[in-house]
Amino acid sequence: MSDVKITGLHKRYGAFHAVRGIDLEISDGEFAVLVGPSGCGKSTLLRTIAGLEEASSGTIEIGGEVVNDYRPRDRDVAMVFQDYALYPHMTVANNIGFGLRARKMPKADIEARVSEAATMLGITSLLGRFPRQLSGGQRQRVAIGRAIVRNPKVFLFDEPLSNLDAQLRDEMRGEIKRLHQEIATTMIYVTHDQIEAMTLADRIVLMRDGLIEQQGAPLELFERPATTFVAGFLGSPRMSFLPGKLVLEGPTHGVRVGEVMLPVPAGRTLNGAHDGMSVLLGLRPEHLTRAQGEQPAEGVYRHEARIELIQPTGSRTYATFRLAGEPVNAELQAHDVSRAGQQMPIDINMMRASIFDADTQRAL
Repeated sequence: MSDVKITGLHKRYGAFHAVRGIDLEISDGEFAVLVGPSGCGKSTLLRTIAGLEEASSGTIEIGGEVVNDYRPRDRDVAMVFQDYALYPHMTVANNIGFGLRARKMPKADIEARVSEAATMLGITSLLGRFPRQLSGGQRQRVAIGRAIVRNPKVFLFDEPLSNLDAQLRDEMRGEIKRLHQEIATTMIYVTHDQIEAMTLADRIVLMRDGLIEQQGAPLELFERPATTFVAGFLGSPRMSFLPGKLVLEGPTHGVRVGEVMLPVPAGRTLNGAHDGMSVLLGLRPEHLTRAQGEQPAEGVYRHEARIELIQPTGSRTYATFRLAGEPVNAELQAHDVSRAGQQMPIDINMMRASIFDADTQRAL
C-alpha cells in the first residue's frame, strides 16, 4: 500500500507559519494535485512529505507507517524537481540509473530498469547523450525516468513543468497523465497552474495561506466552489462576481443586481439564506451564451447586451459586456460576434450560477 495520511501538520520558520494544521488523506494509486498561489504552503507541504523539511508538529504516514523520523532516502518516495537536477557529466542512462547504483543494485538489473523507463518515456534513443545535448522537455523526461526506476511508494512532483514553453507543457502533461495510468502509483503534484491541476488530478487540494481551502474532484471544485477564492482561482477567464441582494419574499425569488432581477430557479436550496441578504453572484463565461429560441428556458435570464470587448481564441470567442454596470464575460461560438459595440441577446443560466454570502464569501 502507498497511501499517504497527514494529520495535524504544522511547519514554522521562526515566526512564519507556513503550514497551519493540515489534515489530508491520499489514497493508494491516487493522483493528488496541490495547487494555489505563490506562498500558500504547497511546496513546503510537499517537501515535508519528502523529508526535505522537518515537520514542526503533526504526523506523516506513508503506507500506514509514520515516517516523521525517517531520512528522505528511507521514506521510499521519489521526487521530480522543477530544475531537473541532472548530473551534467553523466549520460542519460547513467543519470537515470544513478540512484540504483547508489543502492548497490546489480548492473544487469539497473540496465533492465533503465531500458524499461526509457521505453516508457520514449527516450531510448537519448540514453547515450549528455544533458547539454537535450531540450528542456527531454531533460524533464530524464528526471522523471530517474524517479520511475526507483519503483517508489509515492512520486512527488514539485512544479516540474514551469520551465517549459506552453507547447511542451501541454505535451508533458499528457505524458505524466499517461504514466500514472500505466504504473498506478500514488502521485502528489505541486503546481500554481490551475490548468495543470484540472487536467491531471484525480483530486485537487486547493491551498491558501497554509490551509486547505477546498479539496475534491476537479469538476466538483469547478462547478461547486465552496468560497469565492476557489471560484476565482479555478477557471480562465475567471468567474465574474456581481454584488447583489437576495429577494426571497413575494412572488419572485432571485438575486437583484442593481436594477436587474435574476431569478433563482425553483427547487434550488440556498443554505443559511434570508431575504435582503447581501450576496455575490458568481457567473462563469460558460454560464452565458448567445440566446437560443424565442423564449428563455426555465432558470435562464435573457439580457440584451452591448458587447464592449471581444477576445477570439479560435474555437470560441469571449465577449465582455455590462450587467447592471458590472463587467461580465460570455463564452460564445467563434462567429457569434464580430465587433465591439454589437448588440445581442445573452442567456444567463442561473441553474449553474454560484451564490456567495458577501460577508463570509462562502457558498450558500
